[in-house]
Amino acid sequence: MNVIIMAGGAGTRFWPVSRSYYPKQFLKIIGSHPLVEDAFLRIAPLAEARKVYIIVHEAHRELTKEIFKKGEVRVITEPLGRNTAPCIGLGLVHIMEEYGDGPVVVLPADHYIGDVETFQETIRRAVALVEKGDIATIGIVPTRPETGYGYIKGGQPLPGEVEAFQVEAFVEKPSLDVARQFLSGGKYYWNTGIFVFRAQTMMEEMKRCLPEIHEGLKYLRDSFGKDDFEERLREVYQKITPISIDYGVMERTTANVFVIPGQFPWSDVGSWQSVFEMRSREQDKEGNLIDGHALVLDCKKTFVQSLSGRLVGCIGLEDILIVDAPDALLVCHRCSSQDVRRCVDIIKEKGLEDLI
Repeated sequence: MNVIIMAGGAGTRFWPVSRSYYPKQFLKIIGSHPLVEDAFLRIAPLAEARKVYIIVHEAHRELTKEIFKKGEVRVITEPLGRNTAPCIGLGLVHIMEEYGDGPVVVLPADHYIGDVETFQETIRRAVALVEKGDIATIGIVPTRPETGYGYIKGGQPLPGEVEAFQVEAFVEKPSLDVARQFLSGGKYYWNTGIFVFRAQTMMEEMKRCLPEIHEGLKYLRDSFGKDDFEERLREVYQKITPISIDYGVMERTTANVFVIPGQFPWSDVGSWQSVFEMRSREQDKEGNLIDGHALVLDCKKTFVQSLSGRLVGCIGLEDILIVDAPDALLVCHRCSSQDVRRCVDIIKEKGLEDLI
């Protein structure tokens, strides 16, 4: 099988550690490897390294190659960020021109998965399921009323040995009340953004659902392996409209789409708050998480990450996030860490690009 690892995100919610030149997927946020390397290591036992395509922004080409300098993975670059549908399409151009049709697994580069063996077995089941042209996605059984994730509504069960359900709908991030209804209803799953399909199936669906993008991909395939490919790639990316694979294809496809419940710990590592939750075992008896040179007095449930070399002293704080980088300091309510992106937007508006 072939694998597309999408690693083109900006990771702005992890500012001030994540920067435009070194975004979240290249950071060692959880564990001893960069997130993108962890994504590869999880799938490596199931696919030949030369059939793993890591797609990044062109500014991160050398950074990615340095991480994978000992392997045969393919590093593919995008000239501009255009969301997940063009990213997957670009990967399919390379796959179909080099290997033809076959099963493709699409993975985000920046997720945490706690049980690798169960994850791998779930991927094997998904690959077997799509042999006849269906599309599969992995959903996680919710453990709480989460408002930061999209959801998948499952329908009729698929007959056979593989536990899978017909997808009835992809649902945007809900309100808290709606998320509680999803949790109690039992038919909803967190959307992991992991998709499995045959290459030709997805290319045909893009032709039907996203004709503008498909025309661009066809234009690229005509010059694949030729000197003008990079020039055409930039031309295509400047013209196409950014759109996610969820909105562009999954919500419009006429193919059968099935969700397979993933029975493994999972997080999209979407904010500092999610890191705080995943590292619960490292918290002290008052629920504080300290990473780096810091001390806390009379604090509760406070997360301090000190990367500047300075000593960070905290007194009488509760539910506070402090991230101290060499050139910037973030202080906010811990549960507001999803809004860090807004802070980055304002910094950009003020012309302080060197800080993002």
